[in-house]
Amino acid sequence: MRFNTIEHTADIGIEVEAESLEELFAGAARAMFSIMVDLDGVSAVLSREVSLDASDLVDLMFEWLNELIFLVSANRLVLCDFEVGSVSGERLEATVRGEEIDSGRHSLELEIKAATFHEMVVEERGEGWYARVIFDV
Repeated sequence: MRFNTIEHTADIGIEVEAESLEELFAGAARAMFSIMVDLDGVSAVLSREVSLDASDLVDLMFEWLNELIFLVSANRLVLCDFEVGSVSGERLEATVRGEEIDSGRHSLELEIKAATFHEMVVEERGEGWYARVIFDV
């Protein structure tokens, strides 16, 4: 799995490539959190189960990333490990791991408010998968 960040006017985005849908969704989550926090300083000591339904893969990516943003704001968590067990066109099952935010240890870099549908792409390309997501910061 590979990802990079992309500049977008006043927002920021990511592009992710992966061999499977599960890796693509895990990679998008990891890419998003790498923008938010130095992941090397985050330990996977707490876990949460995530189950989502959506109408298609684009909507599922939107729901997935925004659910993770909600976990951060509602529970004061930073996440570093994303185990996506299954993804279909309409359903995602995953376990995410991280820890409570500790301002003394975690270097919070950029607050992401939400994933947006603007220019969002989730598609199969060749023998792998590609996603592009723009975030509201």
